[in-house]
Amino acid sequence: MTRLAGKSALITGAARGIGLAFAKAYVREGARVAIADIDFARAKSAATEIGTSAVAVKMDVTDQASIDAGVASTIGALGQIDILINNAAIFSAAPIAEITRADYTRVFDINVSGPLFTTQAVARHMIERGINGHVINMASQAGRRGESLVAVYCASKAALISLTQSMGLNLIQHGINVNAIAPGVVEGEHWDNVDAFFAKYENKAPGQKKTEVGNAVPFGRMGTAQDLTGMAVFLASNDANYVVAQTYNVDGGSWMS
Repeated sequence: MTRLAGKSALITGAARGIGLAFAKAYVREGARVAIADIDFARAKSAATEIGTSAVAVKMDVTDQASIDAGVASTIGALGQIDILINNAAIFSAAPIAEITRADYTRVFDINVSGPLFTTQAVARHMIERGINGHVINMASQAGRRGESLVAVYCASKAALISLTQSMGLNLIQHGINVNAIAPGVVEGEHWDNVDAFFAKYENKAPGQKKTEVGNAVPFGRMGTAQDLTGMAVFLASNDANYVVAQTYNVDGGSWMS
């Protein structure tokens, strides 16, 4: 029996990568999904690839009007929202002396304010309808510690872990579970961009940093989006109803807490 049968999920940043892998996993488990992304053309392509159980939604998580419209559009298409995954995020790296206020603001707008105000909009819907929903925030092992060149990104993910705790303690009073997943280093388009940052600031050859961090994972390799789907399904299912305000490391043993 599929674990998410009859459920409807809204996943931000789902037109590619980890978000798209989650959408596909949820559909396999019986859910219908809204592929929410600022790149609407790519969201439509992803929804078409998945089939009739998916719809595309245009959403910019830095814009409250866009969040509200995206949530309304999802409800209109799927009937209600039982599950929210706050997956949309960006990475940034620079030495402390080179961090710009504009970059700091953009990272926190997407990585922290985005999950907060998207959750708020969805939680209001869940509370109004009496839905015992599930919210999953995508944190990172970067939120567990500071890193020399990654101050702003690490701080944003640490803030999201803290926000998960506060959201979880508040919203469980309404029967809404909030938890998070903290991946480690994950293979894909995202890490190609990360590698470019380190090539610039650590004077490494392209691909060198990616190889180094993959070799350092106790499991023996970088993670994949598919390595994360099991936890994403579990946290959205009734099996996780008594799990509240937790952040789970899914990182091949890189961080223990």
